[in-house]
Formats: sequence, structure tokens, C-alpha cells
Amino acid sequence: MDVLVLCIDRDNDLGRKAGVESPIVGREGNINAAIKLAMADPEDSDVNTIFGGIKVLDELVASGKEAEIASLAGDLKVGLISDDKLAEQLEALILRFKPAGVLVVSDGAEDEAILPIIQSRIKVNGVRRVLVKQSPNLESTYYLLKQVFTDPKISHTVFIPPALALLMFAIFSLLGYPSGAVVAITGAVGLYLLFRGLGLDDSMEEAKQTLRNSLYAGKIAFITYILAAMLVVIATVRGVAYFWQYYHEPMFPGYFMLGMIYLHESIWWYIVAALCINLGKIMDMYLEGIRDARTFSYLFFLLATGLIIWSASGFILASNADLKFGIGMVESIQYLAISAIVAILITLVGVNVSKRIAGESPTAPAK
Repeated sequence: MDVLVLCIDRDNDLGRKAGVESPIVGREGNINAAIKLAMADPEDSDVNTIFGGIKVLDELVASGKEAEIASLAGDLKVGLISDDKLAEQLEALILRFKPAGVLVVSDGAEDEAILPIIQSRIKVNGVRRVLVKQSPNLESTYYLLKQVFTDPKISHTVFIPPALALLMFAIFSLLGYPSGAVVAITGAVGLYLLFRGLGLDDSMEEAKQTLRNSLYAGKIAFITYILAAMLVVIATVRGVAYFWQYYHEPMFPGYFMLGMIYLHESIWWYIVAALCINLGKIMDMYLEGIRDARTFSYLFFLLATGLIIWSASGFILASNADLKFGIGMVESIQYLAISAIVAILITLVGVNVSKRIAGESPTAPAK
């Protein structure tokens, strides 16, 4: 066979609306399928696609080429599922007819998205797009808008920043501080962009997946994740409360000092939250007979990090003579020195413990 004309219905309108199984092979079979689809939904663009394919078939036969037509249908869940079904049908047709090439007929950009799949299996002689004359760009525009709304990466980037801005403006307006909305919006959008830029959204997605898996598997980590989330909320509320208190002091300390106040008052709550997560993982691995040296070492490094941040922020706050924070300069220096020594000792203990665990027992499989 010279050419196989392929009509693509990626979202399976033929099956869902007309009740026709694919692939549909032959001129008469495709005419009947198109009529059934037109009776079920006269506005469906796939009707035009099939009749357009039949016209292409007639032109090829009239020119003396050996040709056949087949309509392929995917699945309502456009993506991996539908494309896998289309690929299976295509491979079966290639084995059956052994065409020298194919000519693809579609109704727009969505169906043409599977062209790489077709090209990886057989030569594509051409692509014919069948569109309603009154609105030639309607299908492509709809597909692009649909992609924006359904693709998480695009929708998160496009919609979340303005949503944050509107939400912050509404909250501050209700609280009677419309002037503070500008600062809040700038901070919220800036924090979101920083979050995305550092790739922390992937870490959050991984944590969400881990939480879901822990729930389904009945693991201890599910409880420790919930506890950690509550501790993070407490830490944030506590930090914001102190931030707000010193923000309204007669002598404004500056945003850097306010940031140090937030850290000093909330850091240990964040550290305990992280410790809860790691302890949950350790208990689950222990029950499964796995001992991961890295997870044990995280406990010690978290404690050391908390000591350094807490003592350093306290020293910075004490060094500001205008700020009445309740920590003396001498006292803060002592805290900083002792914390540095203890942090180093904790780190050394963590390294030794992790080495011993790594040498004595099998570790968790690499992720």
C-alpha cells in the first residue's frame, strides 16, 4: 500500500458519543461512523475530520495510488493514556497494511500533538488540518487555553501570583489596613517567586506525595508529618506575633532586625518540626528493617543548625542598643560561644554515629 490516511480523534469522541470502536477502517466504515457522530453531536469537529479524510482518500485513489483510510481514537483523559491507545492502534494498522507512508488528517493542534508518536513509527507524507471556515483558529485557540488551565506548571505560574495579590488585598482591606496591602502583596509575590526559583515547589510536591503514601501504607510518618505541620503553623504565628509587636514600637528597629526577631522566636519550633519528620522516617525504616545513616545524621545537623541560628540572631539583636529585646550583650556573647562549641560537638557525634550505622547495617536503597 502506498498511503494510509489517518484521522485522529485524540479524546475519543467517536467512542464516547457515537459508541463506535476504533480503529475504524475503510471508506464505508468511516462514513457510517461520521454520520453516527454527527447525529450524536452535530457540532463536533471530528465529523469534519473524518469527511475531510474521506475526501483525501478519494483524491489519492483518483491519482492512481493504492490508499486506505482509518480513524484512530484515544481516550477522554488526553495525555499518556490516550496517546498509548493511539500508538497501539497505529502499530496494528502498520502490521496489517504495511503502508509506505501515512497522511494525517486532524481538526487542530490538540490532535496534531501526537505527530511525534506517529513519526517514530512510520513516514508521515503530510498533514491536513480540517477546520470550520468561519473560525479557522478556534480549535487551536481553545487547545492553547485548555493547556494553560490544565497544565499545572503553566497554571501555577500564571494564576497564583495575581491570586496571591488579590487575596492579600482583600485580607488587609477587611482588617482595615488597605495601605499595608502593597507591602503584603509585594512580600507574598516575592516569596512565591523565590519559592519557585529555588525549586522548592518540587520539594513540596514530593512531601505531599510522601504524606499520601504514608497515609495509604499506615506508616508512623503520616502522624509525624501532621505534627510537623502543626508545629510549623505555631512557629509562624509566634514569629509573626513578635514581628508585629516590635514593628509597632515607637523606635522602628528596621526590617533586618525584625527578621532576626522572627528567626530568634520561631527557629526552635521549625527545628522540632523537622526533627519530627526525620524521627517518623527513622521509626518506619526501623520497622521495615532498614537503617539509613543519612537520616540519623540529619537529626544532629538539625540540632546544630538550630543552635547556631538561635544564638547568632540573639547576638545580633543584643548588639542593637536601641532595641530592648531582653538579652544583654555579655549574655549573648556567652550564648554564641557555647552554642558554637556545642554545635561542633553535636556535628562530630552525628558524623560518628552515621559512620557506625553505615558500617554495621544495610542502608536504604538509593532514591
